[in-house]
Amino acid sequence: MSVHQHSLTTASNLSELIGNTPLLRIPSLSELTGCDIFLKCEQLNPGGSIKDRAALQMVQDALESGALKKGMAIVEGTAGNTGIGLAVVAKSLGFDILAVMPRGQTEEKERMIALHGGTLKLVDPCPFSNENHFYHTARRLAAEDPKKYWWANQFENLSNYKAHYTRTGPEIEQQTGGRLDFLVSVAGTGGTIGGTSSYLKEKIPHLKVLLVDPEGSGLCSYFHTGEFKTAGNSITEGIGIMRLVANFAKAQVDDAFTLPDQDLVTIAQYVRNRDGIVLGSSSALNVAGALKTAVRHGPGKRVVTFNCDLGERSYSKLYNGPYLKTRGLDITLADLQPLIKKYSQ
Repeated sequence: MSVHQHSLTTASNLSELIGNTPLLRIPSLSELTGCDIFLKCEQLNPGGSIKDRAALQMVQDALESGALKKGMAIVEGTAGNTGIGLAVVAKSLGFDILAVMPRGQTEEKERMIALHGGTLKLVDPCPFSNENHFYHTARRLAAEDPKKYWWANQFENLSNYKAHYTRTGPEIEQQTGGRLDFLVSVAGTGGTIGGTSSYLKEKIPHLKVLLVDPEGSGLCSYFHTGEFKTAGNSITEGIGIMRLVANFAKAQVDDAFTLPDQDLVTIAQYVRNRDGIVLGSSSALNVAGALKTAVRHGPGKRVVTFNCDLGERSYSKLYNGPYLKTRGLDITLADLQPLIKKYSQ
């Protein structure tokens, strides 16, 4: 499929509407920093998130290889968005999906999987080393009945990386005319940052790629020390990992830093108030990372980051004052001057 696919006036099924999302310059933050800070609007995919891209590529590649055949069902362990993306793709191509999800994700995500015709299996959250972890549960279901289930395996399946190398990266290059200084991104499976960074660095050699990590994730520590160490935890969902997976191993990262939850709560309120942009928690972390990058590197720079999913999926946590208070977070702090001072140091 070409980058120009959406110039077609009609699509024959929902999955054909995935990708080719617009790039939006964030007015308030761009003016504040003298930089162009762009958001790749992935919330406009039919399933409402960037994970639609990986879902489509994984299913297409599995159909092509014969790993997924008509009459089989898709099974996947997910914190939400990949499950929703797979449900959209599965239904549009005539497949059933079973999504294995840890309890405690936002209700909005659970509802969306069901709305798009997926079956949800909830498991208790537990460490990855526990065989009842959502990842292992999905793997086991597929192994026990390989004729019934195809396991998408988003963390290790390099079709995830391929989706962003062949589509997301080329779209960003085309939309920026190749004039880009920084790509800033969180990582969950690493497919987005892996594929996009690999493509863009081939085309824009001076580009710097920065990983922004939530507290409780070990990726920043891994980048700097080669070890997965972590402190604290975060209200974000579906990002940050404590092990090296195949998709993240492809990422061409130049630097990595961790930001606290209060930064993303403050940023989310600020761009909502100033620009009418409603960010989800991982997108708010992306935008905080982009702001820090712009402040650090000075006026005139061009920074791209991702609006990963629909902001309403984070409503019950990120925009919920009483909930945030239980985490020691303040929803009323929407003045960016203290943040800018901190980021410039």
